[in-house]
Amino acid sequence: MSTDRTFKFHSTEGELVVSAMQNWRITIFDDAAASEKYAAEEFQRWFNQASQFTLPLETAQERTNHNEGQVNISASATMDEEEIHITVENNQIQVSGGLPRGILYAVHQFLEELVGFRFLTADHTYIPNVGELKIPCGNYTYNPPFSFRWSYYRENSNVPEFAAKRKVNTVTDAENLGGKTGQQLINHSFHVLAPYGTYGENHPEYYALVDGKRDTNTHGGGPQLCVTNPEVIEVAAATAIQRLTDNPNVANISVSQADTAAYCRCERCEELNAAEGTPMGSQLTFVNAVAERIEKVHPNVRVGTLAYWYTRKPPKTVTPRHNVQIQLCSIECCTLHAIDNPDCEQNQAFCADTNEWGKICNDIWIWNYNTNFRSYDLPFPNLRSIGPNVRYFLRNNAKGVFMQANGNGLTGEFSDLRNYLISRLLWNPYLDDQAILTEFVELHYGTAASAILDYINFLHENVEAKNRHPRCFPSPADVGLDAESAQRVFDYFQEALALAANSEIQARVEKASIPAYKAMLVAGGEITSQRRRALIAEYIALCKRYGLTHTAETQPAEDYFEELHKQ
Repeated sequence: MSTDRTFKFHSTEGELVVSAMQNWRITIFDDAAASEKYAAEEFQRWFNQASQFTLPLETAQERTNHNEGQVNISASATMDEEEIHITVENNQIQVSGGLPRGILYAVHQFLEELVGFRFLTADHTYIPNVGELKIPCGNYTYNPPFSFRWSYYRENSNVPEFAAKRKVNTVTDAENLGGKTGQQLINHSFHVLAPYGTYGENHPEYYALVDGKRDTNTHGGGPQLCVTNPEVIEVAAATAIQRLTDNPNVANISVSQADTAAYCRCERCEELNAAEGTPMGSQLTFVNAVAERIEKVHPNVRVGTLAYWYTRKPPKTVTPRHNVQIQLCSIECCTLHAIDNPDCEQNQAFCADTNEWGKICNDIWIWNYNTNFRSYDLPFPNLRSIGPNVRYFLRNNAKGVFMQANGNGLTGEFSDLRNYLISRLLWNPYLDDQAILTEFVELHYGTAASAILDYINFLHENVEAKNRHPRCFPSPADVGLDAESAQRVFDYFQEALALAANSEIQARVEKASIPAYKAMLVAGGEITSQRRRALIAEYIALCKRYGLTHTAETQPAEDYFEELHKQ
């Protein structure tokens, strides 16, 4: 089993000339798994489109001519489930990977890394002209560092075949696509482990004591539990164990606080919290106790808990058990700057806590925010911080990363670019994020790319110059928008539209231009009523044309359109 997580190439002598593969065959085992068969079909389909010749697909039993070159596609039971191994020789390509997803990811990695494909969006794949392409002979190996990767865009859930190409392993159960990872997103779970409806009437002492009264508020997954009550530990553990028994494919389970600040202030809880310097003292002690009981019945299952809000600060002496996962949430962080940017005061507290957790836990999970939840379609300057943040998470022992974004619709501010950038970095954090961004813009927007890149640079530099630190619910002013900058944003997209060489590129630019119209509507300053009506009409038309269903996390687009009409 490989422990090296970086992409490695070990060269051997020679090169494989792709044009010499015309008489080759693609071979799979007779008893190949569903994902192996699909991987072979993917290789055949895409390689044909690049080379203009079709390699026959056959099983090892069907193969008759053993003198011809071949592409062997086979899963390996000795490899991690997403590990890949590619061997290129002048008369053979061996594509291997773990089950259930590694073998499919290996094929897509071969097509991207060695042939030059780019799976940009669900409906746009860049297909290279292989011509006289020569692939260096050698061994290529990779094992991704994050076992849980979720770029939270609806395009992935709507088109799981595309999500598989982007190696997002959290959206589908389809066997041919390798299914989902057994890891689940860590979330609030006290209401599941000790439901108030089940125990509240007869055991009010199971729940948090706040201001001298037992909490009865079920808002936010509450009430919170009295985590030092021995009976609560047994109840929560028994519930968790039963849920795991009923769902044997689950690899982790959440044992975590409700989404309220009403944690228990009883004498035992407060004493422990005071000694540990944080409410996480009692919370983590409780999680460790539950995790100890779970391990006796389900020894391979991990127990996840949130380090969130009042529990984000690590305790002084209590450390997570070896089977406990800690998930940090960066909701209060500046999105313009990297989390470990020493010059951004807004990020320093989260960074300090993350550093400390990374020292005492080797299974950190991250819930990170990558959109403006107040306005999905407003310019959002965080494209320069995504890559540094992902690498920062990796350095602090992160094993799972949830990049929350616009999961409600198919259109939002650069949703296509962001999904591509995020998913590539989650698969391989060592890549150059700005090179990925530039390549996507050049391939996707073609002749209009220069104006799009100029806009991206202006957007970030404008906010930097105004010394703003936008979070994930920013106002127009927080992202640097005023009458002058809104007009400049609008002009960049008008330039991009003028540069579009064909209707396909024009449509992509139009989709990307929706935030420019939104910027004019909310920050454009004094404009004539006639121009405003024209901007509203075009904005709504573009939103409907390109599937913008929500203008904010909790606001359907049609509701916002109605507001505009009333104005």
